[in-house]
Amino acid sequence: MDVKASNNIDSKKMLIMGLDKSGKTSIVFCLKGIKNIASFSSITPTKGISRETFRVYGSEFNVWDFGGQEQFRTDYIDNFEKNIIGTDKIIFVIDIQDNKRYELAFQYLMKVINNLQASKKKHDIDFSIFFHKYDPDLGMINKEFDDKKADAFIEEIKNKIPSNFKYGLVKTSIYTVFQKANIH
Repeated sequence: MDVKASNNIDSKKMLIMGLDKSGKTSIVFCLKGIKNIASFSSITPTKGISRETFRVYGSEFNVWDFGGQEQFRTDYIDNFEKNIIGTDKIIFVIDIQDNKRYELAFQYLMKVINNLQASKKKHDIDFSIFFHKYDPDLGMINKEFDDKKADAFIEEIKNKIPSNFKYGLVKTSIYTVFQKANIH
């Protein structure tokens, strides 16, 4: 089914990609408007591609959450053309706290970018890289986190992505919403 042709609803197809445990499914929960932090504790690893459709802000989103385990990543790259048909946005998620896997995340990111650029069809896909788990007070909570190493990694990505490739970089966290209400 063509995602964009469903009953004249403004429909968007979005792919969420990245290594396993990078927080892709948590981002999908946030996109759906889930704010109860306890809901995030029940997330299990995505096996293969999980497809969900939901309405938010007057638009319908068809989100493909790509499980990031190695056994699936090869298939995604091998079937890249098929998977991106009708895609409006790709979010590539990197766990900024997982510095032991920066190189692996970078290699996968470059495979995705190279496949997009080598595509036989021209795609107008909005591409974003989310440096996820950039949580408040990160340095105090995670003593292994090295801010300088993370900044150097982000600079390396910026320097190695081809200059003709359009993308955005975003630092994200699911722990940034603070609300207060007066109690009478």
